[in-house]
Amino acid sequence: MKTYFDKVTDRRGSGSLKWDFMEHKLGLSSPDLLPMWVSDYDFKAPPAVLQALQTRIEHGIFGYAERDPDYYQAVINWYKNQYNIRLRKSWITTVHGVLPGLSIMIQMLSKAGDSVVMQTPGYGSFRKISALNERNILENPLREDNGHYTMDLEHLESCFIAGAKVMILCNPHNPVGRAWSENEIIALAQLCHKYDVYLLSDEIWGDLIMSGHTYYSALSLPNHLQQKLVVATAASKTFGLSSMRISNFMIANEGLRNQFTERLDAHGMDVYNSMAMCAATTAYQTSADWLSELKTYLQSNIEYLANFIEEQLPQLIFRQPEAGYLAWVDCRLLNVSDQQLESQLVSAGIVPSMGTAFGDVGKGFIRLNLGCPRETLLEACTRLKKALG
Repeated sequence: MKTYFDKVTDRRGSGSLKWDFMEHKLGLSSPDLLPMWVSDYDFKAPPAVLQALQTRIEHGIFGYAERDPDYYQAVINWYKNQYNIRLRKSWITTVHGVLPGLSIMIQMLSKAGDSVVMQTPGYGSFRKISALNERNILENPLREDNGHYTMDLEHLESCFIAGAKVMILCNPHNPVGRAWSENEIIALAQLCHKYDVYLLSDEIWGDLIMSGHTYYSALSLPNHLQQKLVVATAASKTFGLSSMRISNFMIANEGLRNQFTERLDAHGMDVYNSMAMCAATTAYQTSADWLSELKTYLQSNIEYLANFIEEQLPQLIFRQPEAGYLAWVDCRLLNVSDQQLESQLVSAGIVPSMGTAFGDVGKGFIRLNLGCPRETLLEACTRLKKALG
């Protein structure tokens, strides 16, 4: 029986970065290419969100808007009901996207020439915003064992000893799909505390935990480990609202929070998008069941790819992610260069994110977006077999 998530919607011509801008971003222009790169859904947003947005449009007036009590309460209730985390309204600061907020934090907490730590393979935009803010990037490579990744805390400590001021954590991790455990997060936070390092925890993937795994938010850390902590979240990855630019930065330390709010004001970021607030509020209020069904669907996509690779492409290594819908696939046994690997995939009509975009330790890997209808995944697997079989 067809589900809400099986419906294929043609996104071409909608201004989609993923579907319409491959030539601009990647230099690829064939109309037959299947994009599996940008990490957004090919699913429509939850029906309740679409209806709320339609009602808001029919209202017809789009003047200056502010966050109303419903917005804050929706976020607070979500974290209480989903994770038993009791947020205080005062902790919530609102930013026009996670990356702009992280960039402002880097500017605020360090100066040009200071070092920012990121774990690799890691989200390339962390590197970009650090470099463009003239910060030195210290890589803390994850340890990898047959597709399973763990933190290298000894190496991380050496980064802190070298004088790093800020660390950006991806929790859960993009691209490797780890849902970091309570013990891992606590050990990392203790090192940050010991060496007086600010911890910026990007937790935008937190709602997308797969069955059998647990999301441990840094918001659950003991109070003394939260004094130099910022947790960034959003409804965007969870509910397919990436272009609805609104995110929440949770900051327990009042002085740090006030400093950040002042920096937002200094950038003129004190007016909020009414449509984005409407979408996020409605999603948190109404769409928990939708999310549960979505995660079941994503899990089935992940399992399908895992079985396909095991049966049809055994030279590849794929460990199912603990969180998120991104497949981090090890192609190193093919013994081809990254250029040749990309060329073979594109020639077969499939566009992945190449592992090198996540740092040198990503050489020989590809990342595939499984946030798509099953029909799209089947076609992707056919092309994957053609390219690498």
